[in-house]
Amino acid sequence: MVMSENKEDKARRRRGAALEEAILDAAWEELTTHGYEKLTLEAVARRAGTSRPVLSRRWDTLSRLASAAIVRYALQNPTEVPDLGSLREELLLLFRQIARRSSPKLVRLIYEMRKDLEAAYSSFADIRSQVASTGYPMQQILDRAIARGEVRPTHVTPRLLRLPVDLARHEMMITFQPLTEADITEIVDDIILPLWTA
Repeated sequence: MVMSENKEDKARRRRGAALEEAILDAAWEELTTHGYEKLTLEAVARRAGTSRPVLSRRWDTLSRLASAAIVRYALQNPTEVPDLGSLREELLLLFRQIARRSSPKLVRLIYEMRKDLEAAYSSFADIRSQVASTGYPMQQILDRAIARGEVRPTHVTPRLLRLPVDLARHEMMITFQPLTEADITEIVDDIILPLWTA
């Protein structure tokens, strides 16, 4: 008599990167479907076709699992801005892409995670640094603007470089809505360009 294969056996067959990718994909699906507050290791394990102990051995908290899933999604779906020959046009395009990718559900996800991240001595700055390690579109936009003579090389500090996306993130977390075209134009024309090109 052949016994049916259990979840632990299936998990052992998928090892290393393949298993981790399946788990992170499942975690992302759970996050985008049900939100962070309803995220459970059991639901992720069930969707990934594995077991809760397999998840627990890799991620000891839900916030770390959710953070890893967010980083994986961001790295797989990078925001890219081509050279448009103008700092303003490139900033506008970047913010429009951010607005398109930021559904109210995803914005709420960020809000829901904040307490657990704090409890785990982590933050969204940690997530941002992991994503930025493979290339930060704002840095690319700035480098091109410097090369075109639109911005002085020493004028934009690291904090000023982060400011545009920080402003966008703050606006979305306050309203739980993507940026509007009016929001985008105001951030670019009234705040970023005067600061970067003064």
